[in-house]
Amino acid sequence: MGGLVAVLSKIGENVTQTAIEMIDALELDSEAFGIASVNTIKTEASLEALKKSDVESSTAVGCAFSRILHDDKLGLMQLPNATMVFDGRTYPVDAKESEAEAAAKALGQNPEKWAATFVRNAEGDFAFAIARPETIVAGRDPVGVRPLYYAENRDFAALASERKPLWHIGLNEALSFPPGTVSLVGRYGFKFTVARRITYSEPKQVTMQTATQKLHKILEQSIKKRTASLNEVAVAFSGGLDSSIIACLAKKAGANVLLIHVSMENEPEVECAKQAAGALKLPLYSSLHDEHDVQKTILKVIRVIEEPDPVKVSIGIPVYWAAEKTAGMDCRVMLAGQGADEFFGGYRRYLDDYLRGSKERTLSAIFNDIVGIHEANLERDFKICNHFGVELRLPFVTYAMARLALSLPLELKMEPRDNSLRKLVLRRVAKNLGLPHFIINKPKSAIQYTTGVNNAIKRIAQRERISMTEYCRKMFSAAFSDFQEPRGSRP
Repeated sequence: MGGLVAVLSKIGENVTQTAIEMIDALELDSEAFGIASVNTIKTEASLEALKKSDVESSTAVGCAFSRILHDDKLGLMQLPNATMVFDGRTYPVDAKESEAEAAAKALGQNPEKWAATFVRNAEGDFAFAIARPETIVAGRDPVGVRPLYYAENRDFAALASERKPLWHIGLNEALSFPPGTVSLVGRYGFKFTVARRITYSEPKQVTMQTATQKLHKILEQSIKKRTASLNEVAVAFSGGLDSSIIACLAKKAGANVLLIHVSMENEPEVECAKQAAGALKLPLYSSLHDEHDVQKTILKVIRVIEEPDPVKVSIGIPVYWAAEKTAGMDCRVMLAGQGADEFFGGYRRYLDDYLRGSKERTLSAIFNDIVGIHEANLERDFKICNHFGVELRLPFVTYAMARLALSLPLELKMEPRDNSLRKLVLRRVAKNLGLPHFIINKPKSAIQYTTGVNNAIKRIAQRERISMTEYCRKMFSAAFSDFQEPRGSRP
């Protein structure tokens, strides 16, 4: 795993060195690097060695690679008159065949034809790009767990797992590649085709018991697939509903589960996490921080997430600490509960709409948050974990889960009363798992507040007599002082 790049010259010039510069701009601590033209693949243990490559092509793909699982391989594959770079994971994990090898087999003799079929049928979190003579074919998983960005100007059309490689070659308008789509890229730019997208559907009448059974089954299968190949797995753990369910099911699946809890010092949630870990009979590894740590971390987080949005920054800091702690324990995979709030109505704003008598507006808000979750949350968190060589796996964030969530009536997610706990069907799953009442009935609490990070940033900004938004933008400018002012990154 690591990151991918792909670039096409609109004026027919050699772009392999440009692609290598883009790989360098990923800023990943990798064990191998690769570059490929249509017919040639070069791999090296260092970027300096790769820069000496004599490969020439007007279309090129490349990658930085770090092994997560023992059997992982560099994601460059030769196809008939094409080469592919594949970054991601498909499930179930097959130890006999890498994800790139499986994708190459599925793409067959005609990548343009079969790319959409692969995106439509493959289960997993992935992004890929295929270099062909004068064109590139690219695709992304239907929910958008793996980051992928694209941009173009009159000279280049390019893609990358981060925005920095695109900014580095002067493509400042870096946009998020639409999940579930395939793009044919040529001198004309990008042409997108929908392969498999999450679409709105009217909720169906179903009992709480039936919905609970379906949700339990889908989540259990998702966690089994995401832990089957692992000796141990970390769980980003708050002690709340979502992370406790994931930890419980991962334990039942036979994984050696390590609970990772991060917070500022003296926050009440620390004791909640300890109590929940004790109830689950799982080891808890805590990492406690102070305001000085926040100040040290904020520039690093902004550089990794490539955005100055104060909400994303204040969430990104505890994710950064959790990934850092996981990597420090030599654990390479972390499960987390992202998606549960969007899928099952966890946010207070959903209830506020519902209480105003706007059921349709509530359903629409949930749908919009589900289809936009890749930009709102997933890209940020995946890039942070990837920075530490930790693979983030999200059992809630699957196409099957999205379809189920959208099919459920609102009444199974929340009650139209002010003190409703929300995520009712998920709480019923927790009850069926035998989790204690203090976990089942724990109210939703946002990580940036429960960890104390949001207030810490606010205090730091107040000392400079500016708002949090102004402070984060100031830090963004400092973090990217080596770039021209990037766009496509403002909140």
